Amino acid sequence: MHYRQLGSTGLKVSEISFGAWAIGGSWGEVNDDSSLEALRAAVDAGVNFIDTADVYGDGRSERLVGKLKKERKEQLVVATKAGRRLSPHTAAGYNYENLSGFVERSLRNLDVEALDLVQLHCPPTEVYYRPEVFDAMDRLQKEGKIRHYGVSVEKVEEGLKAIEYPNVETVQIIFNMVRQRPRELFLQQCGNRNVGVIVRVPLASGLLTGKFTKDSSFDVHDHRHFNRYGEHFDRGETFAGVDYDKGLAAVEELKMLVPDGWTLPQLALRWILMHDEVSCTIPGAKRSAQVEENVQAADMPPLSEETMAAIDAVYERYVYADVHHRW
Repeated sequence: MHYRQLGSTGLKVSEISFGAWAIGGSWGEVNDDSSLEALRAAVDAGVNFIDTADVYGDGRSERLVGKLKKERKEQLVVATKAGRRLSPHTAAGYNYENLSGFVERSLRNLDVEALDLVQLHCPPTEVYYRPEVFDAMDRLQKEGKIRHYGVSVEKVEEGLKAIEYPNVETVQIIFNMVRQRPRELFLQQCGNRNVGVIVRVPLASGLLTGKFTKDSSFDVHDHRHFNRYGEHFDRGETFAGVDYDKGLAAVEELKMLVPDGWTLPQLALRWILMHDEVSCTIPGAKRSAQVEENVQAADMPPLSEETMAAIDAVYERYVYADVHHRW
């Protein structure tokens, strides 16, 4: 495993880290024993950064991560999120009182005295134009409840606005072979400001595993079944916003670019790591075998200019027109 600086936090995090949404819920059937095995396999492989949220399984994911922290001696960095418990989910709800309550609950779920990193959880765009929200995060930091804070965004524009606030140290964003817009300006600006970049949805909700077909079906509790068109939350969170059929066509061409001895997921993860401004990427996993395949991407050699150009061509041919302007 290799490690990179997480912006100005002073923390070094594993290039391939662990996204803990799937072990909480909304990805079909999940088993806590298998989830813990996956988490342990990740730490065994050198993963030291785990990303979760208070709404993943209504705290289930946080509690599992908390259990892992208690049984391991390694120094693990845990990032969680706050805000999506609001109902209704409005900009006005992002105030000190509510955020403090969410933080207190996460402290209990993780069973820690202070949270390593708290990210505003894909709030409405208006939140980024409310300095008082970031004042509230500053206050929580001064109180010792959180060590660092950042944001998780849906759109590049939100990320660019967020990093204008001096104490925002990280931005989590969707970035992968079929969602490439962040590389145009966003990554450069984060690098200039020493802001850590956490890449989520690196495999486009499994689309970039190459295992799906037109006949693939998903559990009714899996967001890939119930949110394909953005019925419940931002469409970009499911298959990275890519039209499913067009995505399948793109994947067939991407498969032809996989180097000998690699898998398509490893190509997808290595593509992300080709961008130096990225601190880490957080593929999800419910089984240890998935973790073991993912982490190997950190040791793969750099992709050639020819392969990078060929990936760009697939993106432009199949998905650019649908996704590039939206997120």
